[in-house]
Amino acid sequence: MALHWKVLVAMLAGLAAGVLLRGAAEARAWSGLTWRAVPGGGLVATSAEGPAAAARLAGSEARAVVLHRGLPEERRVTLAQPEDFQELVASAEPGDVLWIERPGRPDVALTLALDPQSQRARWLAPLQLAADLFMKLLALLIVPLVVTSIACGVAGIGTGRELGRLGAKTFAYYISTSLLAIFVGQALVLILRPGAGAQLGLPPVRGAELAERVSIGSLIENIVPSNVFAALADNRNMLQLIFFALLFGFFLARASEPHRERIRSLLESLLAVILRLAEGVLKLIPYGVFALLAVVVARTGLGVFRPLLLYVVTVVAALAIHALITLPVLLRVVGRISPRAWARAMAPALTTAFSTSSSNVTLPVTLETVERRGGVSNKVTSFTLPLGATINMDGTALYECIGVIFLAQYYASVDPTYTLTLGDQGLIAALALLASIGAAGIPSAGLVMMLTILAALRLPLEGAALLLAVDRPLDMLRTTVNIWSDTCGAALVARTEGEVLAPGVVCHAAPDAG
Repeated sequence: MALHWKVLVAMLAGLAAGVLLRGAAEARAWSGLTWRAVPGGGLVATSAEGPAAAARLAGSEARAVVLHRGLPEERRVTLAQPEDFQELVASAEPGDVLWIERPGRPDVALTLALDPQSQRARWLAPLQLAADLFMKLLALLIVPLVVTSIACGVAGIGTGRELGRLGAKTFAYYISTSLLAIFVGQALVLILRPGAGAQLGLPPVRGAELAERVSIGSLIENIVPSNVFAALADNRNMLQLIFFALLFGFFLARASEPHRERIRSLLESLLAVILRLAEGVLKLIPYGVFALLAVVVARTGLGVFRPLLLYVVTVVAALAIHALITLPVLLRVVGRISPRAWARAMAPALTTAFSTSSSNVTLPVTLETVERRGGVSNKVTSFTLPLGATINMDGTALYECIGVIFLAQYYASVDPTYTLTLGDQGLIAALALLASIGAAGIPSAGLVMMLTILAALRLPLEGAALLLAVDRPLDMLRTTVNIWSDTCGAALVARTEGEVLAPGVVCHAAPDAG
């Protein structure tokens, strides 16, 4: 059985196992915080574990607010004794969004985790271990694969003119498709208006601690590593690693002999070994996918969509338009490539992206799929795909734009003093592009970068905490769109370079319906 069919079967089996575990095993909510009462009323967090950060809660005016995943209403409870908080958590569902309101102080937001001592958590422990090990094995490949593939690719391109031509085509495609995705998302959210009149229970607009803003200057500054070995030690420093690999490959091509050939042969040998290692890890993908989906479904369930249904529909519809219309049109018109045949060839990469929610983790599968099943040369894939896994995030840019406008529409409907101007919408589009470029290729990175856009609009950040309730399934979809765009970009660049792709992919005759 082909790998993508094995992955598809594993996905369905994981969904079924998650539903069964959720229905059969008892589960309790757990905040990860320990509390005690303080003189004068109120509570203080004495320790923090899991998803929460320690925060001091003092004063009798503190209120706990819980938004339920499966219910449209909220509950508000005054916190005076530790028992108040414990009772609140005991009556909540795992995955409910909780935040503490404190007048004049930053609010504390978290998503209630599954109690480690509950029956469901104990049953999920082996699957969670398998999923964690699988993700670590894939993450193990990221840094060596990115550095060696880009350095080899740039060194093998040849002259600076060739590199400039290939780089210009790649960047033009990435920026263009990200902007098209943003415009699709912005148009759809403005037409459907999912935030207007939504019952979210969020407090009115008020002063809040703002996240660090994204700017072109800070983005450019962060690209250059001050210590390349420190950058190698962290998968989140992908832009820095790509910058170093580009420079290293560029100057390797201009080094004198015998050093150039020695270093290039060493890099090619390292890349060959890493790719062989990747082949071994890829054989475990069906098992890892099964464990990942079983854990996610067992923890979150399917009721997650009800309170935010129109928002979810808007995001999914925009992703579908971009993936099924915009990108296929580019493949057909620019590259004379059959979108249907190309999608079939890219199935292993797309199913891996859906299950892992990480562009970086999917990169080894993407490289292998585009080269072996798509017929794109190593010269093109080793340059375009590692770069695309970091800066080309069409689904993420679209998602951030819709999420921020959704929250802005809600605040405008509950607070007449707040309006979303045309200038604000232009700012959202620009920041969504920058944030998608700067977002790490890891799960839920888009939600983290959304905080920067909310900060620029002076909106409370707890709105992003509410979107955590539906982030995981949407993260899986937008990562799939990101990878689909990366593979389309590699194919289009290869075609403009005169390459012949795999049989059946290129339309030699008149366009068909595929």
